Amino acid sequence: MPLAMAWSAMAQPTRPYRVAWMSTERKDLPSQNFAAFRAGLRELGYTEGRDLVIDAWWGEGSRERLEAQVPDMLRAQPDVVLASGGLALGALIRTQVKLPIVFSVSADPVEAKFVQSFARPGGHMTGVSLFTLALVGKRLELLKEILPGARRVALIANPQHPGESQELDAAQSAAAKLGLTVRYFPVKNEAELDAAFADIARQRDDAVLAFADGFTMGFAARIAAFSLQHKIPAIDGWAQFARQGNLLIYGPVIQEVHRRLAVYVDKLRKGAKPGDLPVELPTKVELVINLKTAKAIGLMISNAVLLRADEVIE
Repeated sequence: MPLAMAWSAMAQPTRPYRVAWMSTERKDLPSQNFAAFRAGLRELGYTEGRDLVIDAWWGEGSRERLEAQVPDMLRAQPDVVLASGGLALGALIRTQVKLPIVFSVSADPVEAKFVQSFARPGGHMTGVSLFTLALVGKRLELLKEILPGARRVALIANPQHPGESQELDAAQSAAAKLGLTVRYFPVKNEAELDAAFADIARQRDDAVLAFADGFTMGFAARIAAFSLQHKIPAIDGWAQFARQGNLLIYGPVIQEVHRRLAVYVDKLRKGAKPGDLPVELPTKVELVINLKTAKAIGLMISNAVLLRADEVIE
């Protein structure tokens, strides 16, 4: 190659890698998940505006609104789409987006038919699933430690959530070992949640365990109000649940999951195929206790438990 041509080839700018971030979060509220994902890419050596462009698309709490933005997202010609949450992934599936997709979901991705298996996803999607059955029992163990006199726990869950039946089995098995009886309330809408609340209050269950997903998390503040009114502690698996006024959570650190998704994007940038990248489970968990709520419902939390907490809300 002549020297002039070689210099010309070297001078050609490399097209920045383009990522479409899709989430049903609100645009006007700071997203810790988005910040963690961007931080993960920076740690891998990417610089936005130089070798990376991230276009953020926000659903403002609505999957349908996010779906309506898909044509504009595609016109931006992203190399990969990041779906933060099951609703965002659902919007991409419903609109038949075939680009490489990296996801974070609370569901069992195999049961939901997002992927063929955890080890070999196949197709054009992969990512991290928050579906960690082992943590269901850990939450009940914590509840029993804090409330040793507990005998009956109400389970609130979204029956349409892929993997919910497995979570129910795990909760029933763990409860039996702890001497707990569980009562199951499948909740698909606000009216069914109100009916569950009325039954739980009438029967005076000792505690509430909500299965973590986007649907039940949307009712976190209402569950907290019920908990305070009736002095029935409520626990879950995502920090947002405790920060909205419920007693405690034990579960994956969601921001760390999104930081990990940057690794997937980097691997795709370097030529990997989504179907060859195993779906991972979270490796970092946290215990968040809302001490203010504990005091409000008249519950004492021992120092032994408080010292294990990653965050105590006072």
